[in-house]
This record gives sequence, structure tokens and C-alpha cells, in this order.
Amino acid sequence: MLLEPDLENEVAYELCQLLGRAILPVDAADDPGTAFFLAHPDGGFLLTADVVAGRAQRLGLRPSVTEPADVAGESLVLADLPARWVRDTRLGVAALPTGELHAFAEGQGWRWRVQPVPAAVAVGADDLAGFGAGPVTAIVLALGVGGDGSRPLEVAVERAVRDGDRLRITATLPAGYVGAPVFGVRPDAAGEISLRCLGVLLPADGSGSGGGHPVATLDRVLTTLPTA
Repeated sequence: MLLEPDLENEVAYELCQLLGRAILPVDAADDPGTAFFLAHPDGGFLLTADVVAGRAQRLGLRPSVTEPADVAGESLVLADLPARWVRDTRLGVAALPTGELHAFAEGQGWRWRVQPVPAAVAVGADDLAGFGAGPVTAIVLALGVGGDGSRPLEVAVERAVRDGDRLRITATLPAGYVGAPVFGVRPDAAGEISLRCLGVLLPADGSGSGGGHPVATLDRVLTTLPTA
């Protein structure tokens, strides 16, 4: 669904309020990315792009996502976790079961305070079929890279189009965005706007008719998640 600009801005603002604490920065060997928490009936996961997971070293601990204040520090060294990313090179995504993240935090005297993306808003095959050829409004919730190295929460309102049997963001996005969740909307049965998480933003690959970034759609990602 392609929204009017004012409505796009409203949806983007609401996303920041509802799911801003689902997002974590990933320090990935001088090429940072974004990861996000997903709540699934089989357990929670941290999702990102496979290319980000493959070189990830640390997860940034934003002050808003941990409590009590000033206990967790600024980052979590991934090598300190007993669990590792489960990587799917075919889809281009990676998942880290969050049970290990919660256990690690408990052992360090703090806890996570996050807003996971619920699996209930994952895009389905019917949703994707309803998008047609596009374009549709696509909203990317990510942690950019500031000039001072900071990782501010940012929202990019872009366009997505069908690219064969998957989706593609038509614009090239800034550093830090790869691995971020992409959102869209669909009218529900009553005609009201219903939020959908379209999937995981993958690296720009120069393919497709308009360039930009492919999106690993969440309907497929959910079928490949490990048992948490």
C-alpha cells in the first residue's frame, strides 16, 4: 500500500514509539549494521543480515534497552556468549536465540528492556501477493552512523517493489542500515491500516531494475528459525 506523505510520517513516528527499543546497533568490523528483536511463539530471536552476523563483534547496549541504569555498560562482546548466530546464507539472514542474551544479562546484574517486533505482524504470502507490482510504502527503522561514531535511531521512508518472488527497496540506504527491519501496511478486513513487518534489509547488490536493497521477507524467515 502506498501511503500519502503525511500518513507515512505518522506511521513512522508511531513505529519509533512502539518498536524503537527493538533495535540494536551491531559493531561489525568497521562496517556496522542493525539487528532487531523478534518475539516468536517458539522463543525470541535477534535478527540481522547474514553479512552483518558474519563479521559482528559487539552489540551496542543503548541506555533505553537495559535496566537498571548504568549497569550494563555500552556494549556486549558476542564472543562472551555461549550461543552463536544461526546463519542462513540462502535467505541472507542470521538469528541469535535471545535466551542466551537474557541469561547473560541476569548473570551481569541487569536485564533487557526491549520492545520486540511481534511475529503476529510478520508479512504473509497473501500480503505480499496483495502488494502487486508496487511501489508500496516501506519504512526502515535502523541505527545510522553519526559523524562522531554515534548510532542514532533513524527512520527512512522509502518505496518497495516486487522483484520476482521477493521485495526490493528502490533506494540505497546509509551506513548502518543493513540488517534493519522493514515495515509496510496493508488494509485489514475492515479497511483499517494494519502494520506488517516486511522483513530484513539486505546489502545493496546492484541487481534488479532499480538497484537498491533486497529484503528477506519475514514470511520466509520465520520458516527457517531454529528452535529457541
